[in-house]
Amino acid sequence: MGIKDLAEQAQTEITSLTVDEALPKYGDGDLVFVDVRDIREVEKSGTIKGAKLATRGMIEFWFDPESPYFRDIYGDPDKTYVLFCNAEWRSALCAKSLQDMGIRNVAQLFGGLPAWRDAGGPTEEKPRK
Repeated sequence: MGIKDLAEQAQTEITSLTVDEALPKYGDGDLVFVDVRDIREVEKSGTIKGAKLATRGMIEFWFDPESPYFRDIYGDPDKTYVLFCNAEWRSALCAKSLQDMGIRNVAQLFGGLPAWRDAGGPTEEKPRK
């Protein structure tokens, strides 16, 4: 099974939010947008305004309270963590992995950052520091 098949399978097992569902809730405090792309992609193309970064390689470590790399921002059971990438493959795999770990308050943003931009969602640049 290749990566495309894995991502498609994950899509059937996770929650997805469309931009039309997510955008009206943006800024209400219930959703935390999480960019799972590599930092170089974020620096090149920006991200959703206020999004947190949890790269594909570290996301499980940062979400797991038992991990030495756990980050408090990802441990709020009252928030929904909306994962996104440039399409849906990485965010789907991340959401599936987190669900497999027992984390239920995750979803992916269907269409990723391009769909968000197309809908006029707020974005920001993240230049290299």
